[in-house]
Amino acid sequence: MYDQTRAQQPADRPPGPGGRRTTGPEPLLPPEGRAEIVRRLGHAVNTFADTPREALEEAEGAFDEAAAQLATALSEVRRVLRAGWHDRDPETDSAELRASLRQYRELTQRLLRT
Repeated sequence: MYDQTRAQQPADRPPGPGGRRTTGPEPLLPPEGRAEIVRRLGHAVNTFADTPREALEEAEGAFDEAAAQLATALSEVRRVLRAGWHDRDPETDSAELRASLRQYRELTQRLLRT
């Protein structure tokens, strides 16, 4: 059976869940970190009726972990972006500088959409 979504994916893009290649930008958090946070949130929701306070503490911990991982990931992305343009001559490398500006814009727009 023809899968139009899969056919439109670049061949070098790793497959996402279910073996399909994903569209759009790569997630900022690594899959392992996301999976653990999702697991913790699910556990908090499932145990809320029996132990609401503990469930809320677990949900808070999952939130804190997600926020910490996101801050770390954003810091690393910023470091890499800055290293790519900071020491370049703006007169000779305008194309590279424009690419860096585009990356900052796209990342900032992603943050504003969340």
